[in-house]
Amino acid sequence: MPFCLRLQFPGAICHVINRGNYRSWIFAGPRTKAAFEACLFEACVRHAWILHAFATMSNHFHLALETPLGNLASGMQWLESTFANRFNRLRNERGHLFQSRYKALVVEPGDALGHVCHYIHLNPVRAGMCAVVDLAAHRHTSYWYLLRPKQRPPFLRLGAALSAVGEFPDTRPGWDAYADYLAWQAEEGPAGKNPSYVSMSRGWAIGSDDFKRSLLVDPLAMKESEAWNEHGPEEARYLRWQLALDRALTLVPFDRRQPAHQSANWKRAIAAHLRATTDVSNGWLADRLQMGSAAYVSKHIGLTQRSPHPDALAILDRLKRVKGEA
Repeated sequence: MPFCLRLQFPGAICHVINRGNYRSWIFAGPRTKAAFEACLFEACVRHAWILHAFATMSNHFHLALETPLGNLASGMQWLESTFANRFNRLRNERGHLFQSRYKALVVEPGDALGHVCHYIHLNPVRAGMCAVVDLAAHRHTSYWYLLRPKQRPPFLRLGAALSAVGEFPDTRPGWDAYADYLAWQAEEGPAGKNPSYVSMSRGWAIGSDDFKRSLLVDPLAMKESEAWNEHGPEEARYLRWQLALDRALTLVPFDRRQPAHQSANWKRAIAAHLRATTDVSNGWLADRLQMGSAAYVSKHIGLTQRSPHPDALAILDRLKRVKGEA
């Protein structure tokens, strides 16, 4: 598994995934799955994690974790190393147990977290380990605990899965309604078979564009990223460019109700400013500012830089001044 983006900050929610080394079946039997679950529960207590969902498969695991203390990295290091040591000691083995480093996708609270929980709960069904009608009896996911509230540890919170569907109550009627929902997902819905659900395990973040933008402008979160350039660079660039454009548009006086010419001074000024302060492409500017083509943008940026119109120069000065003050 390639190195992956891992943002950690207080309150972060992540979809965490890792596999056995060489995709080996490290959780082949029920005793091994139970041992990993026990180790996971220890980690939740030790690191004050909130566990929204989990599934222990034959050769990998899925976790939906919330980290109030922003300690995902240290907690995962403890969980994986502790379980590996116990596993190897019992079997008198040595070597790495897990495939490289774990993968963690930051998850937006609310519906996005609920979708991740559905995806995790349906993992055994998608893998052919059990039928959806037998899912409640499948021991090694958080869904098993849904119908057994007295056996849930205090850090296991299943409300996100229930509320994301339709504010289902954590009672028998709510459990039955959620079971019907998962059955529909398995047969017809995206969490069951739709290829688009690979996004639940790929990329760097799960949620709305606004949520992803908020991560991009959070210096504390970005500081903790260990492999930013390994995942989601193209999407990240586009979001950064849009943030810069949105910021510039709030500072430029123009009548949004009136159509603007491709070479309007405010467009030329914004394009020149963004090209000077970001790595934005001319083609992206042409599309977002409706300036025709990348070549047309390049031409007018050059003209603006060489001999700017007084209106364009005033806008450029304002953009530079505000950026300097920020």
